Amino acid sequence: MSYPLIRFSGVTKVYGQGQVTFQALKGIDFSIEAGDFVAIMGPSGSGKSTAMNILGCLDIPTDGSYEFQQVHVENLTRNQRALLRRHQLGFVFQGFNLLSRTTALENVELPLLYRREPSSKRRAAARLALEQVGLKGWEHHTPSELSGGQQQRVAIARAIVTQPSVLLADEPTGNLDTQMSREVMELIQGFNRQQGITVLMVTHEPDIAAYAKRTIRFVDGKVESDRPNKERL
Repeated sequence: MSYPLIRFSGVTKVYGQGQVTFQALKGIDFSIEAGDFVAIMGPSGSGKSTAMNILGCLDIPTDGSYEFQQVHVENLTRNQRALLRRHQLGFVFQGFNLLSRTTALENVELPLLYRREPSSKRRAAARLALEQVGLKGWEHHTPSELSGGQQQRVAIARAIVTQPSVLLADEPTGNLDTQMSREVMELIQGFNRQQGITVLMVTHEPDIAAYAKRTIRFVDGKVESDRPNKERL
């Protein structure tokens, strides 16, 4: 019997107490297979960001279960969740989140520094990751010397340098123009197709969601729909 890589079962998330209680998630169920590419959509306040925080081990459910490779994440300690993030997950954000005074190479090295990899191994892996995103020759440029699209490529290199099993992308094209958005999405899609990295992506844009294999839509803290993308880009 095969098991999904990720499974949400009856996941709820409640913030606050008493009169200020807010239920962000109301019994969410879904599964994600290894190698899938899922777009998560929904209006503001629908619960998609809360779900991504839980998927990224930045938060835990109030009730229900989150299984990652059959491990119940909600039962892990804070340190154990940090280790899971460090070794299994890569993150890409709308705002790039690069360190402004460090080079592209040093930014990409950071996750390996946290894993206490030796310097020579960090440098070699970071150079390879930058080459994979088309930035060979740009290793020693700081973010201020790079375009928005190049900065997001550095951020993607930083996310994949640890060879994660899952890439979590939060509005990865939100700060990019149409052409740069297309290039970044083709890059992410390539890592999904060629390296088998599972991709979970939050987006407001239907044309960006169309790069995914399927779309899960959140409304009012619930899953409204979960459908394959028949006209995938």
